[in-house]
Amino acid sequence: MHVSSWVWVLFALMVLALLAVDLGLFRARRRAPQEVTLPSAAWWSAAWIGLSLVFGLVILVLYGRAPALTYLTAYLLEKSLSVDNVFVFVLIFSELRIPPAQQRRVLYWGVLGALAVRAVLIAGGVFLLRRFQWVVYPFAALVIFAAVRILWGRNKERELVASACAVCGSWVARIIPITPALRGGSFWVGERGRLVATPLFIALVVVETTDVIFALDSIPAVFAVTQDLFLVYTSNVFAMLGLRSLYFLLAGVVDRFRFLRAGLAIILAFVGVKLLFSGVVEIPTWVSLAVIAAALSLAVTASVTTTARAA
Repeated sequence: MHVSSWVWVLFALMVLALLAVDLGLFRARRRAPQEVTLPSAAWWSAAWIGLSLVFGLVILVLYGRAPALTYLTAYLLEKSLSVDNVFVFVLIFSELRIPPAQQRRVLYWGVLGALAVRAVLIAGGVFLLRRFQWVVYPFAALVIFAAVRILWGRNKERELVASACAVCGSWVARIIPITPALRGGSFWVGERGRLVATPLFIALVVVETTDVIFALDSIPAVFAVTQDLFLVYTSNVFAMLGLRSLYFLLAGVVDRFRFLRAGLAIILAFVGVKLLFSGVVEIPTWVSLAVIAAALSLAVTASVTTTARAA
């Protein structure tokens, strides 16, 4: 799909405007950081999803039905995989004892950094796939391994977060001294004439580090849907823009969705196999969309039903 440079520029300006509104308006209203309420998180999640669907309509008008369906499938895949980020963010903030009022600031800058990192990784992945076709096999292996990790690696995930917090803390300490006390919403502060990092900065470093690991799972997965640079990046961007509101919406109830990780593992296994046999069997985009939607629906339904029966 050929996308002109002005479309890229308009998309970049739109993302910057959305980020500015998200940060600027809330700072104007709230001078002191406050905990995000559940209704606010729900409204923001609905707004981000609505914007993502509107962008899909723009693609439909500009480029036709097939690219729009591909974008929607890629977005749903990335959005579903972002739920796994929520599980890990809960562990990170719990390990570092970051209060809910400060988590929003960490996630804002974490998402901003993730957008830049993912742009580089996506561009590099598309370049490799166009230059070396055999790269699909290690990509497929990464996706299938991610499915196994999600399904059976919950305890290892806790250990990974704990060790990442310790390693990142010691790494930062070699450059900047660390204070154990939070200083409002500051990542670092001046103390006795020197620069000191706060636990909030350590949380940001760990969030960015773990997002790179998640990107190595989700980006090869979306290549099973499309290898178009514009569709891959825009679907990633909209999934990441809604990640913070999704976190505050699910953080308190994420453990109740006991089958959700199994659904994500099924999705990853499917796209991994699809990527592995992409040169042999061509699976239509609508089939991928149906499989992803069905796996998510069944996982959520089973989780809600089980929780209701237990209650």
